[in-house]
Amino acid sequence: MAVVVVGMVPNPRGQAALQHGLREARQRAARLVVVNTSRGDALVDEEFLQGDALRRLHEELAASGVPFEVRQPVHGRDVAEELAAVVTETAAELLVIGVRRRTPVGKLLMGSAAQRILLEVDCPILAVKSAPPSS
Repeated sequence: MAVVVVGMVPNPRGQAALQHGLREARQRAARLVVVNTSRGDALVDEEFLQGDALRRLHEELAASGVPFEVRQPVHGRDVAEELAAVVTETAAELLVIGVRRRTPVGKLLMGSAAQRILLEVDCPILAVKSAPPSS
């Protein structure tokens, strides 16, 4: 069975990635592998799903009808390395990530996880943005 991997964080860009990943998995009749990783200290990492948030994710995925797996590795590896490892292990045909809107100066001054992912992952990547905030 084909595999679509989604990098998930609990924010609007992560939700956008999840929704696009679900759509791609349905279209490809693929299994969805959702990766939510921590930088090593899951108890204080706000991007690491726990408790009710993790339960809601499982419920949403179960209701979708798409075969899925949620992985929460806590190796202390960089997110790009972790996603690359999962893509390789599952022989994924697509990786879906959410990207944040940044100013040109912000892009210049700060390293980008998305850029590292683009350089390290060896499969097609769909980078999606969340909907712009309403005025």
